[in-house]
Amino acid sequence: MKSVKLVLIAAVFAATPAVALAQDVGATIYGNDGNPIGTVEQKTEQVVVINTGKHKAPIPANLLFENDKGHAVNATKAQVDAMMDQQLAAAEAKRDAALVAGAAVVSVNGNPAGTLGAVDLAADEITLESPDGPILLKKEYFVVDDDGQLKALVTRDQIANAAASRKAGG
Repeated sequence: MKSVKLVLIAAVFAATPAVALAQDVGATIYGNDGNPIGTVEQKTEQVVVINTGKHKAPIPANLLFENDKGHAVNATKAQVDAMMDQQLAAAEAKRDAALVAGAAVVSVNGNPAGTLGAVDLAADEITLESPDGPILLKKEYFVVDDDGQLKALVTRDQIANAAASRKAGG
């Protein structure tokens, strides 16, 4: 009988998904030091996005646990913010290295968007030579995706509209 109870208890814990620990958007997430890290801004079954006030940090849902204060992760707010600072700096460095004249660019939807013309990182001026004509963008409009492709964070329609506006304006 004792082993049946243990099996039932184990089944209950196994059936409880980790994301259930942070079910509510707005719930406070605490660090291993007992201090708040931030609040839940978004959640999926795999990821909980915690707004730390400085960053929106995606944390794997299976890393959340319950402690005496509520929902928690095994890190401090400072550690989470430092991790996000490092990840953002690495992503920006990767992006900046990819922003070179002649580089192929896809739109946010993955459609071919053109190639880079003049690139001035210091002035934050990047010319995208699109099929509709050149447009000027800032670094913040580019990322390198998981496949290593340089991506403009705009759609082909937005690129075409910007090129048309540029032609009409001068």
